[in-house]
Amino acid sequence: MKKIALSGAAGQLGTVLRATLVAQGRDLRSAGGPAPATPLAPLVPGEDVMQGDLRDPQVVDQLLQGVDVLIHLAGTSVERPLPEIIENNLRALVEVYEGARRHKVRRIVFASSNHAIGMYPVEDTLALDCAFRPDSLYGLSKAWGESLARMYWDKHGIESICVRIGSCVERPTEFRHLSTWFGHEDLVHFVDRCIHAPAVGFLVVWGVSNNTRSYWDNTGSEPLGYQPRQNAEDYAAEILAQPNPLDATAQRFQGGSFASQDFTAE
Repeated sequence: MKKIALSGAAGQLGTVLRATLVAQGRDLRSAGGPAPATPLAPLVPGEDVMQGDLRDPQVVDQLLQGVDVLIHLAGTSVERPLPEIIENNLRALVEVYEGARRHKVRRIVFASSNHAIGMYPVEDTLALDCAFRPDSLYGLSKAWGESLARMYWDKHGIESICVRIGSCVERPTEFRHLSTWFGHEDLVHFVDRCIHAPAVGFLVVWGVSNNTRSYWDNTGSEPLGYQPRQNAEDYAAEILAQPNPLDATAQRFQGGSFASQDFTAE
């Protein structure tokens, strides 16, 4: 059985994945953030849990000892001042990849984001090899993270699956979600494929369900075997009966409200 590590286990998506992986009986090590964060309490007796700051190589060593696959969800997940973004999404990510070198981790699933491409207009359909167009410092950090992952595959042979996560919520609730929704059932299926897929090298995948109105085309991700089944269109009638909560600028760009933050109007 593969040993799996999950960073960011106390976050929104980490909480969903941790509960599922534990229920599946996976050999899992779950990591929460540094103090003063509330320490993770084991979900089952004997669960392998830890806490710490991933900028510290010793914490990274504790996380990655004996690990085959790291699901890396830790980091700042919203727009924040640049110093925080640098510390949590750049510096800590370097420590994680260096730790993967030390411990010969086979594969990292890197939580990238649709905000790495959020300044594309909503009329565009994007392929996996589209150019970066970040909508925020947060999105810029994810574009940098994908490039770091690419370098560690090319130079050190560490496989990475960079998942550009859309709107990962239990059910879609607003108009943008009709294009960007990443349902929890599809998230669990995606991670299962990331654990079990044969050699993938370096791969970028849209973290999105099988939405009729999707902005994103996953052609080229076939080696992963990800086959989403959920579709936001099932909720379209309910969503279209409600007003769109996004402002006019946010409605123009795929990144939504991230694109309209600090936007210089014409």
